[in-house]
Order: sequence, then C-alpha cells, then structure tokens
Amino acid sequence: MALMERVSTLVRANLNDLIDKAEDPEKMLKQVILDMENQLMQVKTQVAISIADLHLLEKRKKENEDKVAEWMRKAELAVDKKQDDLARAALERHKSYQAVAESFVQQIEDQKTQVESLKAALRKLEQKLAEAGAKAELLVAQHRRTRAAGKAADAQMAMGDRTKLATFDRMKHKVERSEAVGQAKAVLAGEDIDDRFAKLEKEEEIERLLAEIKQRRSSA
Repeated sequence: MALMERVSTLVRANLNDLIDKAEDPEKMLKQVILDMENQLMQVKTQVAISIADLHLLEKRKKENEDKVAEWMRKAELAVDKKQDDLARAALERHKSYQAVAESFVQQIEDQKTQVESLKAALRKLEQKLAEAGAKAELLVAQHRRTRAAGKAADAQMAMGDRTKLATFDRMKHKVERSEAVGQAKAVLAGEDIDDRFAKLEKEEEIERLLAEIKQRRSSA
C-alpha cells in the first residue's frame, strides 16, 4: 500500500544525507519531522481500522458458527419428528453457513498478518521519529555552529583583503600627513611671532644706541 511505502521511505531516511542536499537544513529537518508525525498519525489510524476489521471478521465468523450449530439442532429436531425433508433443508442451511464460517478463517488470518505488519511499522516509525527528533536538534545546532564559523572566516578573509588593507594604509598616511602639516603650521606660526619680537627688540636696541650716540655728541 502507498502508506506503507511512504513509511518505509521515512524509516530508511538518512538525515545526514538529506541535510547535505538541502539548501535550508533547518527548514528541511522541520519538514521531515512534520512528515513523520503525519505518517505516524495515519499509521495509527490504519492500525485502529485494521484491528476493528479483525474484530468484525471474528464476530461474523462466530455468528456463522452459531448458525451452523443452530441449523444442526434444527436438522436433528426434524429427524426426531421424522420429517426427513425438513431435516434435509436444515442440513443444507447448516452446510451453507459452515462454508461461510470456514471462509472467514483465511480472511481472519490475513487480517491478523496485516495488523501485525502495521503495528511493526508503527513501532519503527515511533522509534525513528524519536531518534530523528533528538538528532535533528543536534544537527540544527551543528549547522548553526558551522554557519557561524563560516561567517567568522569570511569576516577574517575580508579583514585580510589586500585592497582593503591598502585603502586603510592610504587613509592612515593621509591622516598622518595632515597631522604633520598641522604641526608644521603651528611651528611656523610660532616662529613668526618669535621673529617679530626679535625684530622689535633689535629695533629698540638700535634706538637706544642711537640715543646714546646723540647724547654723547651733544655733550662734547
């Protein structure tokens, strides 16, 4: 049956292989677990239906066996009453119900086989579901660690990109040059002030010397 084939496929499913082929492992794992849970519910329903059918077959077999015994008693009663024709008719009914009762024997055996098969599939699927649930958690955690490690490696590679490093060096040199130019301007500005004071002091000294000369010349 199609249901058993789907269950068999899920039971044989290798989660590691499925993850390797999946674009989104976490989404795929959730879908696999969901499929297993759905199939589990369907198998449980089929097991219940098959058991109910088995009980119904056994009930029908018992009813026909009761009819077999009942028509045998009627045949015996007819014989006791010396009504052979009626006894023959009762025996015909007896044989008819006996044939039907016997036909139920094989049907019941086949139904029992199906019930056991479904029960076995149910147990396997329940076990597989429990294992898959536990393994899925580990695989999701492993996938997230791998993804995080990959992002970290990408970041390191990006930081080690020569082009970006060269750009960083150029910016560094630009900043250093700007800083040097600023310092030079500050020095030059300082030197300009010193020169002005030096010039002022020199002019003052010249005026003082000139005044001394004039004073000496006037005294002579």
